[in-house]
Amino acid sequence: MMHPSKEIQGVKSNHLSKKRIVLGVTGSIAAVETVKLARELIRHDAEVYPVMTSSATKIIHPDALYFATGNKPVIELTGAAEHVSFCGRVKKPVDLLLICPCTSNTISKIAHGIDDTCVTTFATTATGTGIPIIAVPAMHLSMYDHKIVQQNIEKCKQIGIKFISPFIERNKAKMPEVDEVVSNVIREIGRQDFRGKKILVIGGATVESIDDVRILTNRSSGKTAVSLAINAFYRGADVELWHGSITVDIPKYIKTTVFESVKDLLKLLKTKKIEEFDAIIIAAAVSDYIPEKHKGKIPSGIENFVIKMSPAPKIITYLRKQASKAVLVGFKVEEKKENLKEKAMELLRKNKLDLVVGNTISGFTRDENEIWIYDKKGEIVYKKDKKEILANHILDVVAKKVKSFENIVGI
Repeated sequence: MMHPSKEIQGVKSNHLSKKRIVLGVTGSIAAVETVKLARELIRHDAEVYPVMTSSATKIIHPDALYFATGNKPVIELTGAAEHVSFCGRVKKPVDLLLICPCTSNTISKIAHGIDDTCVTTFATTATGTGIPIIAVPAMHLSMYDHKIVQQNIEKCKQIGIKFISPFIERNKAKMPEVDEVVSNVIREIGRQDFRGKKILVIGGATVESIDDVRILTNRSSGKTAVSLAINAFYRGADVELWHGSITVDIPKYIKTTVFESVKDLLKLLKTKKIEEFDAIIIAAAVSDYIPEKHKGKIPSGIENFVIKMSPAPKIITYLRKQASKAVLVGFKVEEKKENLKEKAMELLRKNKLDLVVGNTISGFTRDENEIWIYDKKGEIVYKKDKKEILANHILDVVAKKVKSFENIVGI
């Protein structure tokens, strides 16, 4: 009989396909969140093995994690030497030890090589083997701010343990949202083909003022740009998202900068060191025209009212001049597919772009879209899927282009 956990295996993505994760649970009240955490890891196709301290079993019953993962939690070490079979120098050790939540007690024990619980023994073994460890502190703020605890966190970092910082609220250092923990797990043991690379994604819609009340904008949701930033983070990039008006939420772990108008974006580009980026993806719906702004509020009831407009500065032209060594990716939107390749190639050649992603206006307000990716030779990659999946297809092509640039300059 199939365990219920198999029903959700990989339903969100395959980012953690064939990855085996030990989830170490310690005696913080945040342990109640580990059922959600385990299930979310499984939705990204991981296999999860729970390990619990005795204190953790007083907060959440082992059967809850057995239900969540399909694997019986290790609550005491036996003659089977579970710590070695999972994290030792064996034929197939796990890919990650995730200690979440991690108490100050557990942090301090790991820092000093003490292993008197299941979780700390797993940590000692994993450290000796070289298996990646991520710790997620969760405790009262006064405990987290204790100087010795902070010193012990630094000691753990020195031996290669990575920490996801807690969310500070009032007098508590809380476990971050499950999504943030899972995203950092994917980043740590996922594809990593952008590790060490700086990626800038520019997205959303620009907003131009008509008067002090009214604005001119477009229907772009910004969803593709946000998906690109999230997936670049998953794949190890040092990613920034600069965005205008968007209709979707941005995870807290994504570094963002907000702009409003075309002129605001241009000013931002002039004040930032954009030449440091390895790739710049311009998925923003930038206005082609800027209206003449009226002071105050234009009165109602005017017949045949005309708004005068002038061409907007070309952001993409400025980018090519300032970021000459970056892989530069533009987007081209057309009403009809028949005109798309011609217009996309025109944009590519005119602005010396490396890639252009073409799509039609039909995808603006939907979760799904279809895209055509063109390079300088006019070669096409066609994909149709959900926007978050399309983002990875775009990044696949960008990664190859970044790699080819490295080979050319001999990095």
